[in-house]
Amino acid sequence: MMAIKTPNPTDKHVGARIRMRRLMLGMSQTALAQGLGLTFQQIQKYEKGINRVGASRLQQIAHILQVPVEFFFEGAPGVPGGKADVSDTPSLAHVSEFLASPDGLTLVAGFVKIRSAKLRRSIVELVSYLARSQDK
Repeated sequence: MMAIKTPNPTDKHVGARIRMRRLMLGMSQTALAQGLGLTFQQIQKYEKGINRVGASRLQQIAHILQVPVEFFFEGAPGVPGGKADVSDTPSLAHVSEFLASPDGLTLVAGFVKIRSAKLRRSIVELVSYLARSQDK
């Protein structure tokens, strides 16, 4: 019986960051794939962490998505046996995952367009209130 291969947490994180940045730019998987000479299916596999992105390919992706390579590793899970700040890891992973979602991108894009600091503060307070009321 063959073992089912699950994506490595770092590969999943890098893929989620690729997706987040691509969506931030309003770029389709097809457009990114064309820039790399790949199929959109390959981009899907990268974004899900199913296929590992090689160093040179990641450098090409960073160039197309207009970010430094380091961007893809921000908030990445720690290396087993390495020094890790456990207190930040779940929080950063959760935030990255949310920002990579269509709702997260839409919410952030709209929020940053609001010029009034008072209105932004009111929105944050409303969301906090709604989140607390869900816990009851």
